[in-house]
Amino acid sequence: MLNYKPFIGECIDISFEGKGVVKTLFGTCFVDGLFIGEKAEIKIEYKKAGSFFGRVVRLINKSPNRIQPRCGVCTACGGCQFQQLNYPAQLDYKTNKVIDAFRRHKVLYNDILRCIGMDDPYNYRNKIQVPIARDPHGHIVTGFYRSGTHKIIPIDECHIEDKRASHIVNEFKRLIKDFRLEPYNEDNRSGIFRHILIRTSYHYDEIMVTLVTNVFEFKGKNNFIKEFVKRCPNIKTIVQNINPRDTNVILGEKEKILYGNGVIKDSILGVDFLISSKSFFQVNPIQVEKLYSLAIENSEITKDEDVFDAYCGIGTISLIASKKVKSVIGVEIVKEAIKDAKNNAKINNINNATFVCDDASNVLTEYANEHRHFDCVFIDPPRKGVDEKFINALKTVKPKKVVYISCEPETLARDLSLLQDEYEIKYVQPVDMFPFTFHVESVVSLELKA
Repeated sequence: MLNYKPFIGECIDISFEGKGVVKTLFGTCFVDGLFIGEKAEIKIEYKKAGSFFGRVVRLINKSPNRIQPRCGVCTACGGCQFQQLNYPAQLDYKTNKVIDAFRRHKVLYNDILRCIGMDDPYNYRNKIQVPIARDPHGHIVTGFYRSGTHKIIPIDECHIEDKRASHIVNEFKRLIKDFRLEPYNEDNRSGIFRHILIRTSYHYDEIMVTLVTNVFEFKGKNNFIKEFVKRCPNIKTIVQNINPRDTNVILGEKEKILYGNGVIKDSILGVDFLISSKSFFQVNPIQVEKLYSLAIENSEITKDEDVFDAYCGIGTISLIASKKVKSVIGVEIVKEAIKDAKNNAKINNINNATFVCDDASNVLTEYANEHRHFDCVFIDPPRKGVDEKFINALKTVKPKKVVYISCEPETLARDLSLLQDEYEIKYVQPVDMFPFTFHVESVVSLELKA
């Protein structure tokens, strides 16, 4: 139990997780919702790995970049770090985050462009996952977990999600009450509904709802679904995901379709994609077109070239690039994603894209051993970046062009530092895919040195 008295501190920086950095006599303290130049009375909440984490008790002076947030619970929810920071300052932070990562890893490139933002940074998310429970007073609540806890902060409207989703969540909550069904209780593992997941299409009027349940069957299910669709007619499909495990993982392994065909359709740069409940699909439909346009443009791919797309997911970059090249091989370790990628190629009548279900490092290493040639390699890995095996295989294959799309500046800079002996960085562009959060995506193009 920490018994530190509240103290006055000044924010000197913002951490890579979007927390204000305050230096104290007893160490560094990280504080949510405190921005550079601001002074505040701070209360230490807990200590972790030698650092202290606190909250603002009283703000003494405000940054000129501080704004009134639209969200009334942004300081409690934990989903957004920057609802109180104006948008230009958010873009500056994200630009500097990439610059700082490059400096730490001694990446030899200085011309990092300013982060590309949105004209309107609100209501952009096409995917939300909302827990449901009863509060201490017995009321059914939906919302988001308070950061670091399993306590739900009740929310009727989230300002970064698609506006259509809030209505669906609220109707779902009313239906549970009307049908006298129980939300899941984590303490005794009873009840029915654990989460509701909503995916919205940007280019088509299609919405998918996934109901995550603790049980396979529940009373009055057919009438429940019929009434749900009646109240929310823009729902195209409803899927039940069954997760009876005692786990923090949201989705279970088994699913069944309760209404519709189990997929919705959306489009990126003129290519249609079928999205299932477990598909990975970028959550910001406006910014993803900017991101992928920059990736394709700076790859300078041509009709007589062969392309390798690592970590291809449901085939987004592969299929977009296929229209400009001779052939594409997309590799992804998730078998459901590869199934979706093949279906997406089929519905778009694309015949020059091949998809392989395997680890990208293994496949590229095999091709390197076979002396297989690729003109361009696209890399779009998870946050952990790529491994040494992939780097070595890439250096063996020696594509003349590499385009790296990253969602984590730290691992991006680490991987680039291992490639820069053989590749020259030509272009670095951060893109804001997640306004009001600390996350930033980047597009980097590289060229084989002469």
